[in-house]
Order: sequence, then structure tokens, then C-alpha cells
Amino acid sequence: MTNNVIEVKSLVKKYGNFTAVDNISFSIKKGEIFAFLGPNGAGKTTTVEIMECLKSSTAGSVNILGFDIKKDEMKVKQKIGVLPQDFNAFEWLTVYENIDYFAQMYPKHVDVDGLVKMLSLEHKRDVLFKDLSGGLKQRVGIAIALVNDPEIVFLDEPSTGLDPKARRDVWDAVKELKKQGKTVFLTTHYMDEAHYLAGRVCVLHNGHIIAEGTPEDLINRYGGGNMLIIRECDEHTRDELIKAIPDCKVEGNDILVELEEGNGMKSMSDAISIINASGLTCEELYVKKATLEDVFLNLTGDKLVEGGK
Repeated sequence: MTNNVIEVKSLVKKYGNFTAVDNISFSIKKGEIFAFLGPNGAGKTTTVEIMECLKSSTAGSVNILGFDIKKDEMKVKQKIGVLPQDFNAFEWLTVYENIDYFAQMYPKHVDVDGLVKMLSLEHKRDVLFKDLSGGLKQRVGIAIALVNDPEIVFLDEPSTGLDPKARRDVWDAVKELKKQGKTVFLTTHYMDEAHYLAGRVCVLHNGHIIAEGTPEDLINRYGGGNMLIIRECDEHTRDELIKAIPDCKVEGNDILVELEEGNGMKSMSDAISIINASGLTCEELYVKKATLEDVFLNLTGDKLVEGGK
């Protein structure tokens, strides 16, 4: 018996001759945080809006909690919560009033005071929405997405445009959803967000799924290994290191060396040994660990830039 709560098979979405989502398939297990990672135009938001019953697909199927979204749209909507990318609420209502307003739309809804506490909004309970910071507004949005006690929560770019502190606050709220047993579907173009929050990541590019797995698995498979950076070498040192270290790269006055078995450089200590043996000196050495940014770059040849669709 499967414990998948979402199953997407051969999903296609076309706009005329343009294919926004191109024959993608994936499944999501109960209680996990699953991230769609990709740049503007990758197909993230289009896919999510199909799953939320906001857009129709051109082909393929989406099954959520055992319901076909085409045949059982209302049943699906009763079971999911949504934080859209461009979330907003009533500016002249307070935090509590906004959450309560949306809660009253459902015959059965969770306790509003409980949501306020869960999202750490007690100290802002009676503050007008218009007077909140961006991070607090997003937390209100997450609370509103939970008023019907959904089993699955869709968060579309929840921390876009927020400062680092506000982003962390949103991340804490997402982690709390997992503790509550919710399944979270997250779309993001932030590498660190996907790595920190998601148990599994699906990388989208031009409407295609190009990789899927845990962040660590993707980095191990596609990250290209850790990179040793030797900073600010003078011309003589740089030339000697190029001779001594196979397959190194030069960027300005820096030497970049991929740490791997093939070139005899497996760690920083190996590099120091080579430098000392050559009688050379360097200003600074450090190891840059491979990230999901490297995964995306190696798979597509492009850097992931800010975007959202």
C-alpha cells in the first residue's frame, strides 16, 4: 500500500505552441517537505496552480489524497491549504481578524487563537495587517492557509523579497508545519531554502524535471565535489601551482582546485603539502563545499537567478 499523498503522472501544460510543463511525473509522501527548485519560467508555479485546481492541464493526471483533481475538485480543495506567491490580506483588519475572517468560510475550522500561537503571532494579534513587516505578513498567510486544517499545504515562493531575518522566521514556521504532521509542497528559487527545509528536492528547468532526490544526494551526484580556493596568489606562485596541481582553474589571482582522487588533491592538507614542497606562500586557502547552486549550474550551465514562475 502506497503512502503517497500526491501523485503526478505525465503532466503537460501548453499555452498555444509554448509548453510550460513538459511531461513531468513525481510523487510525494505523507508528512514530508518537498521542494520544487528552479528559476523564473521553469514551470513551478504553473504546476502548483494545476495541483491547486486553479488551472487545467493539457494532459496527464494529478491525484491528491486519493482524489483525481479533475473529477473531485471540491474534495481536493477541502483538504489543501494554499499560500500563493502574491499573498495579501485585508490591510485594515488586524492579524486575528484576518485569520478569523478566512476561518469563517469553512463550516469546520481550527481554533484561530491556536493558529495565532502556533505561528508566534501573539504579540501582533491586534496589529493591523498593513503595519506588519514582510515576514510577519507571510506568517499570517501561512496561518490563513491552515484555517481548514489541511493535510497538504502549498507554499509558493514564501520568502521571496524578505530580509534574512524574516526569511528565517518563515522557515521556522514551515518547520512547525512538519512537526504538526502536515505535508508541505514548497516552490522556491533559493538554494539555501530548499536545502534547509526540504527532505526531497525536484529541480525544474524549462518545464522539465532534470533531477530529483535529497539535497545531499543531489549534491553528491551533480555538485562536482568540494572546491579548494587558493586566494590572491602572485604571478610566480600562480604559475608554479598550475604546474604542480593538475586540472586547476585560474580566476584572476585565485587558483581553484576540485578536491578529488584523480588529481591527488583530496583535502586542504594535500594542497598545503604541495605548496610547502614547492617553497611557495599563499595569502589564504579555504574549501568551498558544493551546494545546490553547483548542482543547478552543472546540470544546466546556468546560474539560478531570482524569479518565481
